[in-house]
This record gives sequence, structure tokens and C-alpha cells, in this order.
Amino acid sequence: MERIRPIEILLGEVVLYLIIWVFNDYMATMLSLIFGSIFLLILMVSLVVELVEKSKVPRWYFIFMGLSVLAPIIAAILYVLINQGMGWF
Repeated sequence: MERIRPIEILLGEVVLYLIIWVFNDYMATMLSLIFGSIFLLILMVSLVVELVEKSKVPRWYFIFMGLSVLAPIIAAILYVLINQGMGWF
């Protein structure tokens, strides 16, 4: 079985967020803020715990969490660039 590369994970997440952005940009804004914040908080806590005490958490976990923080930001930027703004703003 072949592993999924990080760029594939990022592209998949960006596509999912962009689909939400196309249908309802207000809801997408809220979901992007909520999910991005949750992933960022989990990543920060994980990194602090990893610094305090070394664990057996694989490196791909931190990569995945970092990409999950970046995906809604990238999708929002792409949507704003394509539509030249947001409908509710």
C-alpha cells in the first residue's frame, strides 16, 4: 500500500474547503475559522507536550496538523482571489 503524500492531503483539504466556499461563503468563513483554530490549538498543545516529554507520535501527525491549519487559509485566499471579494462582507 502506498502512503499518501502531504501535498495530496493538502490539495484534498483545500478542494473540500473550496466546495464549501462556493456554496456558502459565510458558512465557509465560520467553518474555516473554527476548524483552523481547533487544528492550530491541537498542534500547539502537541508541540508543547512533545518539547516537555518526548513521545512516540510519528512525524506525519505534526505535518498533517500543520496542513490542516493551512488548508482553510489557502482555500479562503483562492476564493477571494477568484471572486474578488466575499458576498457577505
